[in-house]
Amino acid sequence: MTIEVRVPTLGESVTEATVATWFKKPGDAVAVDEMLCELETDKVTVEVPSPTAGVMGEIVAAEGETVGVDALLATITAGEGAAPAPAAAAPAPTAAAAAAAGGSVDVMVPTLGESVTEATVSTWFKQVGDNVAQDEMLCELETDKVSVEVPAPAAGVLAEVVAPEGSTVDASAKLAVISGSAAGVASAPVAAAAAPIAASTGKDVANAPSAEKAMAEAGLNADQVTGTGRDGRIMKEDVAKAVAAAATAPAPAAAAPAPAAQAPRAPVAAEDASREERVRMTRLRQTIAKRLKDAQNTAAILTTYNEVDMTEVMALRNQYKDQFEKKHGVRLGFMSFFTKACCHALKEVPEVNAEIDGTDIVYKNFVHMGVAAGTPQGLVVPVIRDADSMSFAAIEKAIAEKGKRARDGKLSMAEMQGGTFTISNGGVYGSLMSSPILNPPQSGILGMHKIQDRPMVINGEIKIRPMMYLALSYDHRIVDGKGAVTFLVRVKEALEDPRRLLMDL
Repeated sequence: MTIEVRVPTLGESVTEATVATWFKKPGDAVAVDEMLCELETDKVTVEVPSPTAGVMGEIVAAEGETVGVDALLATITAGEGAAPAPAAAAPAPTAAAAAAAGGSVDVMVPTLGESVTEATVSTWFKQVGDNVAQDEMLCELETDKVSVEVPAPAAGVLAEVVAPEGSTVDASAKLAVISGSAAGVASAPVAAAAAPIAASTGKDVANAPSAEKAMAEAGLNADQVTGTGRDGRIMKEDVAKAVAAAATAPAPAAAAPAPAAQAPRAPVAAEDASREERVRMTRLRQTIAKRLKDAQNTAAILTTYNEVDMTEVMALRNQYKDQFEKKHGVRLGFMSFFTKACCHALKEVPEVNAEIDGTDIVYKNFVHMGVAAGTPQGLVVPVIRDADSMSFAAIEKAIAEKGKRARDGKLSMAEMQGGTFTISNGGVYGSLMSSPILNPPQSGILGMHKIQDRPMVINGEIKIRPMMYLALSYDHRIVDGKGAVTFLVRVKEALEDPRRLLMDL
């Protein structure tokens, strides 16, 4: 029986990929979920697993070819290669026994989560030569979304560390070797010393065909490009980065600041240097920093402010919160009111819910609401899809569930993509006023803040009211001042008189 291997879903807005590397050849035996090839897109590198056990048949899309989503990559003759695959995997359950008998066991990268293809080795808890117990933590890996601890698969001695701290590893890489005998300890220094040599002489890894083509077109050689792919393989995006760096280098060359761009920081006095601590940025923090800076460099960000009297919302919440929780099993918070108010205002000012695509404006006739959430690892923005058609209870449940998954580091990439507008609540940390930064490619973000009692003039009388400052940051390229102010006023009106939401006014 012949099984087809097709291009998997590549991610939002990605329609094609380039076949970078084939790990199998026609006639090779393959096991279920064994990696067959690697695809490159503009955003990510995707590994394609085998859908069945068997023998590799025809390779339809050769290395270097561009393929679309669901395109045919290869065929597998099912059943014929099923027998050899389990035989090769048979020793796996006896890893602990092999270590106990004096053999060695490889420590591999564990499952990193959906859509996560690589991680950075942040910390090793053990050194070469240390004794380790089974399931004892050996190291910690960092991804863009979560930190993963790697336990020892067997008891023994840590004989070799293949991936040192700071190195980037893919989802199937080897991290270390555990030996079950004293011989492993004796050979460990030799293995560790040999590792740098292997790394320095191992540049015979074939680069991605698309990268080779891009380097030829740009007039670059492999020494001028830093590879980030498997085993240091140069990928297409690495060439793009090198070209961009080369293009920006001449601009400041005529001026003095060029060398300063490479200097990490100004000199530090000796008495201060001893009291400083240098900590490597996590991958998530690096991603956040890059996205926020890209937003500032791309969009024409402007912020407009208003204030809202929270008296009516607080009274409504206090009146019905117990009944609400009893019926729906979730607490009634302020976020559902703000989400509803924003969806209401976005209908009247659709450009705040739109985005720029080249020379086109894309209007979204739906609201996928991003809700910024602070986690121990950094800021993430899970998306509540079709929030404009959800009830108060459904919104509260979705926010609670997404928030818990965010704190646990279990959000998938799909859950953080596709947002059309974002709400950020700095008030939970005590912020009185701020100017939020856009979450590209969105054109608007609402900043909530702390509720504070302030004296207000109501019908000629001074009264104490619970007030909150609201901030709307928007992309002035697509949203005019009139639209931004109108949006914020509609949010204010809906919150100060929630009955307007029921009457659609």
